[in-house]
Amino acid sequence: MKKVLQAVLLVVSVSVTTLAQEPKFRVLAFYSEKVEHDHVDFAHDAIRFYTAAGERDHFTFTSTTNWEDMNATKLADYDLVVWLNDFPHSPAQRAVFEQYMEHGGGWLGFHVAGYNDRATKWPWYLSFLGGGVFYGNNWPPLPATLTVDDPSHPVVQHVPQTFLSPANEWYNWKPSPRENKDVKVLLTLAPSNYPIGMKDVIKGGDLPVTWTNTRYRMVYTNIGHGDRIFTTDVQNRMLEDMLLWVGPKRSTETK
Repeated sequence: MKKVLQAVLLVVSVSVTTLAQEPKFRVLAFYSEKVEHDHVDFAHDAIRFYTAAGERDHFTFTSTTNWEDMNATKLADYDLVVWLNDFPHSPAQRAVFEQYMEHGGGWLGFHVAGYNDRATKWPWYLSFLGGGVFYGNNWPPLPATLTVDDPSHPVVQHVPQTFLSPANEWYNWKPSPRENKDVKVLLTLAPSNYPIGMKDVIKGGDLPVTWTNTRYRMVYTNIGHGDRIFTTDVQNRMLEDMLLWVGPKRSTETK
């Protein structure tokens, strides 16, 4: 009887240890080294930040500069794809990403990952982002006050209603993604910032900064330019919550 009990306890112990070691989800982050210097700086900072977050929050964070890893076999091993400072350019990579997202994959995109204009020629991606085409930006990068649109949403539940975001290049979109019925805007550039910029000035308008297309498991944020992004505890908490919300596969989505 004693031996049986010891065997049962051993099995339970091994099972608990295995569960404790099993990551909650797996992340694959893509980035490029041969892009704008400020975008490379952001990618390096983000990799350090999310690697440390993975140790705290029990997810794996793997990064790669090889965009050929955007293939069905590779993505099958990951719950979430992150684009830190670039996006797929080949038709094959784009097609794989479309299938990944249409079949329940997760995506988190930063700043230039959402860039699109007439030359992009990827209509599916434009729809995926909510329909907003890049229209302009301020220059140089400047801090800005952001306002929270939905304080109850898990991505922004730990930040105040308004907060100062570190220096960033803020994008303008036309039409505003807010006009899309499937888009839930989470953060917006506060009107008190206008006019913002020196060389290139945004004088006004509706500038959503962070949003989700509720038809997918995704978040896009315009935050992500330069080496000042991870310098405030308030925003860092939100950037961590952002990945924690979009990362795990969920049977019931928080829209």
